Amino acid sequence: MRVLLVEDERPLAEAVRAGLEADGFSVVVAGDGVDGDWLAQEEHFDVIVLDVMLPHLSGYEICRRLRARGSTIPVLFLTAKDGEYDEADALDIGGDDFMSKPFSPVVLAARLRALLRRAARSAEPDPRLGPLRLELARRRAWLGTDELRLTAREMALLHYLVHRAEHVVSKSEILDHVWDEAFEGDANVVEVYVGRLRRKLAANPDVTIETIRGLGYRISGRTP
Repeated sequence: MRVLLVEDERPLAEAVRAGLEADGFSVVVAGDGVDGDWLAQEEHFDVIVLDVMLPHLSGYEICRRLRARGSTIPVLFLTAKDGEYDEADALDIGGDDFMSKPFSPVVLAARLRALLRRAARSAEPDPRLGPLRLELARRRAWLGTDELRLTAREMALLHYLVHRAEHVVSKSEILDHVWDEAFEGDANVVEVYVGRLRRKLAANPDVTIETIRGLGYRISGRTP
């Protein structure tokens, strides 16, 4: 699940990023309102976390612009303010949830999962590929009648591959969407996780992950 976090307090932003990534989210951070607004327009995210008080452009204005463009992406506001009127303002302009600082990263992750579940119920059905079925809101996957035991990162990778089923996706594309754009580790981590998924999918030959040499990976499936 890809998150845009717009927060100008760098230590807080990095702490939130680390906590959400440990919980399986892929996080892109913007440090001011202008960058946040641009990223919200130009890239795909599953949910947006907005600080209210931002340099150049407030979180409220970013949300207003999103809704004016017809975007239904879930938005959660973070703010140092506390009070029923601030919360009402956040919800009235199109926000979906509201948390006051300081807050628990564990609770933030749970709130985001709840927003994604609500969005999933009103969006397209859970993805399928042959005998493979993903339940995104519950973070579960099934291969035929057997449930796959997946880590949060494995689930995120499998979701992205299925989303791009029958297309070749590069390592860099996978890193951007399943890890994040700021990832500075070894790109071969993708190979490690693809290998894990292959082993877990090996029980059913109707779903395969193919390596396309020099290009990336392609997942394919057929109905038995």
